[in-house]
Amino acid sequence: MPYPQFDRSAVKMQPLAARENKFEIQKKVVLPDREPAPLPSASQAAIVKLVERIVQARDSDRPVMCTFGAHAIKNGLGPVFIKLIEDDWFTHLATNGAGIIHDWEFSYQGKSCEDVQRMVDQGQFGNWEETGFYINLALNVGAYEGKGYGESVGGMIHTQALKIPEEEELEEVVARRVKDDAPQAAAAADLLSVVREFQLKPGRLEIPHEWRRYSAQASAYRLGVPFTGHPMIGHDIIYNHPMNQGAGLGRCAERDFLTFAESVSRIDGGVYISIGSAVMSPMIFEKSLSMSQNLAIQRGEHIDGHYIQVVDLAKSDWDWSQGEPPEDNPAYYLRYNKTFSRMGGTLNYLQADNRDFLLTLTRQLETMK
Repeated sequence: MPYPQFDRSAVKMQPLAARENKFEIQKKVVLPDREPAPLPSASQAAIVKLVERIVQARDSDRPVMCTFGAHAIKNGLGPVFIKLIEDDWFTHLATNGAGIIHDWEFSYQGKSCEDVQRMVDQGQFGNWEETGFYINLALNVGAYEGKGYGESVGGMIHTQALKIPEEEELEEVVARRVKDDAPQAAAAADLLSVVREFQLKPGRLEIPHEWRRYSAQASAYRLGVPFTGHPMIGHDIIYNHPMNQGAGLGRCAERDFLTFAESVSRIDGGVYISIGSAVMSPMIFEKSLSMSQNLAIQRGEHIDGHYIQVVDLAKSDWDWSQGEPPEDNPAYYLRYNKTFSRMGGTLNYLQADNRDFLLTLTRQLETMK
């Protein structure tokens, strides 16, 4: 007998405009020309080395990937990421589900971040109509269109709209492709159920995003640069909303994981930067590298020439070039360093605020043009 399930359709959603937010993007935004706080000399030297490796990678048409946690977006760094992809220094951006949400909320209402403790106590945390409705709808439509997670949301922000298909179109796709293209038929069936349940009118659904100029997702979509989203079921507030469907979300997330892995498959001679992501970044990188290494070995090759730069606020005195510390050393439990130390190539760890790191890196790269 199936386990009983919680009925989230009974949860009362509130309008996003009614929420008190901690941050306003126009006050929080970090522009690329902002002066960073001075970093210690050792950190400056590490960034000089990183710049050298980035320039070498781009001169050799190798990827420079940057994966980051949600705080990079919450800290207003969208315009800095935008400049780095516009200038062709970063070739792939990746974040978790929360990073996707904060970028969208900033773009949609210019504000983000609620008081979690108070809102949970009031039974209201995450129960916001527009965030749950529009992001889930973008993913359901994106799954049908064959888009990834970040691409679906970034496209919605950039175009300020979603295209809702006619029910007849979806019915035809289900009937015509159920044998020769079962995934497309399934995506059409899922979207059809959403269209009917929420009584969505066909055609262009206008969704104004007044602050989209700050969106790294939207700019990546505009430039054709991969911006991949890597969520975990139940981790994000969009799961509270009845619009949420695991099937459509999973299709988009799976597509993004494979897009991420494709970039990793070319990482030999490239650079991987991981900023403030304690779990997601090392986990998706190690699986992607393992698959990529498998194919490389089949070709008689091996991926060894990659450079990994990890950035976080936590202090780490361990020399990771010497391997892992013993289990009684606190550094052993810094998951990102422990995982990345196993990934071959060259690993460097830098303790820094993500704003100061990215601003300093951007300035150094400007001198290399």
